[in-house]
Amino acid sequence: MAGDITVLLVDDHHLVRRGFRRLLEDDPEITVVGEASDGEEAIRLAGELSPRVIVMDCALPGMGGIAATRRILESSADIAVLMLSMHSEDTLVRQALETGARGYVLKNALNLDLVAAVKRAAAGETVLDPQLTPAPVLRGELRTRLTARELEILQLIVEGKSNKDIAAQLYLSVHTVAVHRAHIMERLGIHKTAELVVYAIRNGLVNLP
Repeated sequence: MAGDITVLLVDDHHLVRRGFRRLLEDDPEITVVGEASDGEEAIRLAGELSPRVIVMDCALPGMGGIAATRRILESSADIAVLMLSMHSEDTLVRQALETGARGYVLKNALNLDLVAAVKRAAAGETVLDPQLTPAPVLRGELRTRLTARELEILQLIVEGKSNKDIAAQLYLSVHTVAVHRAHIMERLGIHKTAELVVYAIRNGLVNLP
């Protein structure tokens, strides 16, 4: 159905919002239903408009994008928040995803494909800017820490699948999947799923579409 992906744009620069609106609405599947210039306005409009995706600037005046995302997702967990930032620091990326953001994309990327990012976020995928992925020098070493089955399960975790979903897809018991998930986190020294997703993507342990 035309325009079935509804989007709220949050950025304190009017020209940036206008540019993003034009870019997104060139696609018939996307409709921009509102714009906000700060975190408080974003929270209010998210409640009023219930967009499917929020394109959220990380650096907002007053309440920042990460804090606003936390507040929005507390009451509307089904909204996909796509964080846009000028900064690629690990801490910011981790904070955004731990808060519940569906993705983290660099605003200044020359190859920023916002339409594709919004569609992937709306589909439930985790979207991470490719510039955030390090050079592949360590990938082989990291991959050897995990078995083929664990890498397969890690891929599905990053795609947002639950233990139950993974068990059904791989014809395993939910308990077996839980054990594999625990082993993966133990081997990589990670304790939270959000951190695991960031780590897996940034270190090339999974394939991104």
